[in-house]
Formats: sequence, structure tokens, C-alpha cells
Amino acid sequence: MANPNLKENKFKRALVVPFRGIVKAISPKLYVKFQYKYITHHKLNLKNPVRYTEKLQYLRLYTYPKDKLVSKCASRDGVREYLKEKGLEQYLIPIYGVFDKFDDIDFDKLPNEFVIKCTHACAFNKIVLNKSELDIPALKKQFDKWLKVDYGKKTCERHYSPIKPRIIIEKYIGDKDTLPVEYKIHVFNGKAKSLYVVSNRGKDIRYNNYYIDWTPFDGSQFNGWKKTDYELKKPSNFDEMVSLSEKLADKFPFVRVDLYNIDGKIYFSEMTFTPAKGTLILDDDKCDFEMGEWLKI
Repeated sequence: MANPNLKENKFKRALVVPFRGIVKAISPKLYVKFQYKYITHHKLNLKNPVRYTEKLQYLRLYTYPKDKLVSKCASRDGVREYLKEKGLEQYLIPIYGVFDKFDDIDFDKLPNEFVIKCTHACAFNKIVLNKSELDIPALKKQFDKWLKVDYGKKTCERHYSPIKPRIIIEKYIGDKDTLPVEYKIHVFNGKAKSLYVVSNRGKDIRYNNYYIDWTPFDGSQFNGWKKTDYELKKPSNFDEMVSLSEKLADKFPFVRVDLYNIDGKIYFSEMTFTPAKGTLILDDDKCDFEMGEWLKI
């Protein structure tokens, strides 16, 4: 059963929304404390963090903004260089180019299907499955707007702020009617400990949580998401996926490594250092402490 803290007080939200920007500008630390308390209903202890979600806030505020490698790996173009430096280029999704501005893109040279993303932010993207139906002026307006956003400042995830805003266009690796299943592997101090699998994306999306040995970790389900009503099959090359994740994460206290597995071919997606800004409401609160024990900061 989902955590009862998921229920939001709409009146309270209406009261706090107008003041978020002011608090954020005055004190990011104070804003993060308020945000964490408002969403999770737990008081944030930054002096002696114990919960997984508390330790993510510590990393968010104090550790990751100072780490240039974190910023590099949080960017969609910089992380490609990181994989190449580690000799892991074979896992990269092919790209059609990286562009400083939207007007530099020659859509006539692009295939019918592709994915266009901003390099400096999360969720600033567009999946294109039929180029002939694309409203290019509207897309330009959207990307021009996104490129002006300091995502790190907007979300108080300051490791994003040094990233140069650019546009990257990737090959679409899903089917025509189905987006690819995504495997999100959580690596704590270089050791993969758990993951969740995102399936049926674009339709009736589902999230299945597992320990890294593929036994269910249902209590770590968060934010009211639902799992499938059937068991998912572990990929035959799952050990390779885990090994890849640990190789990529070996320099960080925590990072989530997102991968695809298409017909036995593993593709790297991205690295996420503060998932959902660390403001997660887990179905079983005990899992927040269990995962907290995995993370040494």
C-alpha cells in the first residue's frame, strides 16, 4: 500500500507556491529543507543524515555542486566523453549531432525518427516518431525557451548549472509503437545495490523495484507509482549491465545509471545524481533507512 504521505494538502500548496522563488533566492539550503519537509513530511537532518533521501540532500547541497566530474556526467554530451575515456564507447546510442542553437539543425538530413534533447537538464526533450508531422516552429520556440533555463538554479541541483546548454539529437532505439524498457541501477559507493525497471512507457507506465539480485524490493517503490501485475524477466546479460553501471559509478558516492537493453544489446542512457531531487516518498519508510545504510558520505 502506498505511503499515506502521498496525499497533498492543496490549500497548503496554494499558500507556499508564491514564496518558493523568494526562499530559493535567499537561501538554497533553507529552500531544500522546506521542500524536503513539505514533500516527504520528514524533517531534514543535514548534520547527521541517516535516511537515503537525507543523504541525497547532503550530496545535492554540499558535494555534487563542487565536483566538476559530476557536472560533466550529468550533461548529455559530457557523459559521452566520459564513456569514451573509460573505453565504453560501444554502449553509446548513436547521435546525429550536437548543436549550440536550434537554428543550426538541418532537419532535412535527419531520419524520420529521432530523439532531440537539451544537454543541461532533465526532461527537456522530444521523441519524434514521424518527422513529417513535426511542428518545427513550435519545437524551436520550446527549445529556445529551454536553452535559456539555468536548470541547476531552477531545481537547486547546482551541479547542472555549469553545463553548457546545447541540443543533442540521438537515434531512436525503440519500436514504432513501444518505447524501450529502461533499467535504472542504483550504485552506492561503487556497488550496485538495487534498481527499478520502467516498462510500458508512453502507455500504461509501470515501475518494478528489485534488489540487485533481482529479488523484489517493493517497499522502495516511490511516489505512488505502480508495478506490473506480472513478473519481469531478468535480462540474460544483466551481469554485464551491473558491471557497466559500477564501472561508470566508481568515482561517486551515489549515482543512478540508466540503461536500455534492446535484443541483448546494452545502451547507455544517462547518469542521475539526485533522482527526483531526493524528495522521494517510499512505500515502506523502512527502506529509506535501509538504503541510507548503503550510502557512505
